[in-house]
Amino acid sequence: MVATTTTLDIRWEKLPDDFVLPDDPVDNIAQPALAASLTEALGDNGRLHPNALTTTNYGICATVNGKVVVKAPDWAYIPRISVSQGEVHRSYTPQLQGDFPLIVMEFLSDEDGHEYSIKPTYPPGKWFFYEQVLQVPYYVLFNLESSALEFYKLGENKRYDIVAPNEAGRYWIPEMDLALGPWSGTRGTREGVWLRWWSADDRLLLWGHEQAIAERQRAEKLAEKLRSLGVNPDEM
Repeated sequence: MVATTTTLDIRWEKLPDDFVLPDDPVDNIAQPALAASLTEALGDNGRLHPNALTTTNYGICATVNGKVVVKAPDWAYIPRISVSQGEVHRSYTPQLQGDFPLIVMEFLSDEDGHEYSIKPTYPPGKWFFYEQVLQVPYYVLFNLESSALEFYKLGENKRYDIVAPNEAGRYWIPEMDLALGPWSGTRGTREGVWLRWWSADDRLLLWGHEQAIAERQRAEKLAEKLRSLGVNPDEM
């Protein structure tokens, strides 16, 4: 499968079995937790289709001008894959193995600026790769230190335009029927700002442990109401 632009010859080919994938270290200990929380909320709320794929520091590939390019976003959402999960255990090639990523995220924790790189020559910069090669509709940059969130959308000119948040500080993604935004609180051992999902009716998608707490609170309120009516819930 080939897609050719004026300056780029882009091919969607399977990664060679002997290709050595980059083993870049995680820049910040918070990155895996942040990525896991995004996927968990989707799964726990029935928002993750069985054929969807979420990736964390996992290679997304293309062959550009005859050279294999692999970039590993901190988090990405691919709506549908057309192969078995076992066939994408090393890396993922859009179009050949399923949909292009709908959204990619990078969690900024250093200052070299590679997430903003528009370098077109090999190896191309991340921004250039997501925008010009993969043409990912949404690109999110989240600064772990300042909690600054930048949300970009691919425009008709095939360039990323920054998007302003709504009044609640969130960004609507119609293809997911969800909004993304910052949320301050604690999950596990980390206290700080997280990225979370909200439904169209402004309902926060709860993590599994939050759902358990909410269910327990509902049960306790029901039991209290029954007792006020003279009914012992333990005897029901």
